[in-house]
Amino acid sequence: MKFKALMIPALVALGLAAAGQAAAQEKLTVWWGKGFYKAEDDALYAAIKKFEAKNPKIKVELSLYAPQEMVPKSVAALDAGNPPDVAYGDVYDFQVTAKWAYDGKLEDVTSILDPMRAKFEPAALATTFLYNDTTKSRAYYAYPIKQQTMHIQYWKDMLAEAGFKESDIPADWKSYWSFWCDKVQPAHRQKSGTRSFGIGQPLGVDSSDSFFSFLTFMDAYNVKLVNDAGKLLVDDPAVRQGLINALTDYTQVYSKGCAPPSATNWKDPDNNVAFANKTTVLTHNATISIAATQLDASNNQSLTQAQRDAAKVNYTEKIATAGFPNKPDGSKMVYRAAVKTGVIFKDAKNKDAAKKFVAFLLDDANLTPYVEGSLGRWFPVTKAAQQSAFWKQDPHRTAVYNQFMAGTSPFEFTKNYKFTVLNNENVWAKAANRILNEKVPVDKAVDEMIARIKAVAG
Repeated sequence: MKFKALMIPALVALGLAAAGQAAAQEKLTVWWGKGFYKAEDDALYAAIKKFEAKNPKIKVELSLYAPQEMVPKSVAALDAGNPPDVAYGDVYDFQVTAKWAYDGKLEDVTSILDPMRAKFEPAALATTFLYNDTTKSRAYYAYPIKQQTMHIQYWKDMLAEAGFKESDIPADWKSYWSFWCDKVQPAHRQKSGTRSFGIGQPLGVDSSDSFFSFLTFMDAYNVKLVNDAGKLLVDDPAVRQGLINALTDYTQVYSKGCAPPSATNWKDPDNNVAFANKTTVLTHNATISIAATQLDASNNQSLTQAQRDAAKVNYTEKIATAGFPNKPDGSKMVYRAAVKTGVIFKDAKNKDAAKKFVAFLLDDANLTPYVEGSLGRWFPVTKAAQQSAFWKQDPHRTAVYNQFMAGTSPFEFTKNYKFTVLNNENVWAKAANRILNEKVPVDKAVDEMIARIKAVAG
């Protein structure tokens, strides 16, 4: 009894101490886009574990959401006045970051980025230097995590089955698309006896691939929709003609029967699926996820050895990653980079801890494993990580590296935030669908698109 009497106060004291420690811990709410591969999420978990070990008074409460969930959940939380402290989404940059900055909903993170400014690739960092209409000035209202650009991927074995070699692929714009459509497609159909298509051309209104791909065609014609101050240039007759040329080329692939009939309804995964099923010989995609998925499968122990071996052959021998052909004027393509951005909200409840966490995550020791966990799907935003041996390990990653090292250009929304609205509406794919499904002339579809651009972003 005496022993029991002594133990009770001791246990109570321990319980109070534990409760006190829990109460002393600050809660940091982090919402993050779920990775495409397990390795991405594992790298994030590891970084959080290291952060908590270094900051024992801070407890990170992490919620992972699918890419399509991040924007609606974040908007709902903002409307309710209860946003997370730290947030990152794969399509924040396309759809909301610049608008949130304009509306004064984001915390200025200049104090985080200034000390490490020299480590970032300048174009990537510049994407997060956004305008706040409340302060009437620009500042760093977001932080760069990773970036993507547009690539071509094609099946080398399907090309060979059609009777062509890679050295047969033309370098000039018109001949390039005609080669896949007018030569490879009929030849492959004849040899294989399948209804294959030369090009997987994303055209769905609900697809970010479709507007990223179309804007790459627009870049091929040197079309500039805004100047550096964000002022629209769409009243310039040369801009209108460039849009007509780009939209003609983009829709012609489908109208000639060189893309699957379902392409006008594709969502983001669908061009990947069509390619994986070998329905298409070639597709353009804003990451190398098509190839990287095969690499991931080659190491997936839940698959059979035969499946893993087949995936490895696909990655190392059968799938090619390349850039676009030369522009119609003969010059080399300059690719637009989409810099993926994270934010700290102005109404976050624990901004001090949020800034500590973001600064910790942006350290190369933590950010590089996270980016490389995507198996090449995302490219780094820091100079040191870009020169990592990781990017020289195989032809797919080397192709990505070479495209970025040649220089990139930003999206319109970095200069005029209202282009996030136009991207959300996908005025680009809507114009293409007006031509293909409603048989509207190209020039009329372009005039409608210009009118909408002026109405939204003028």
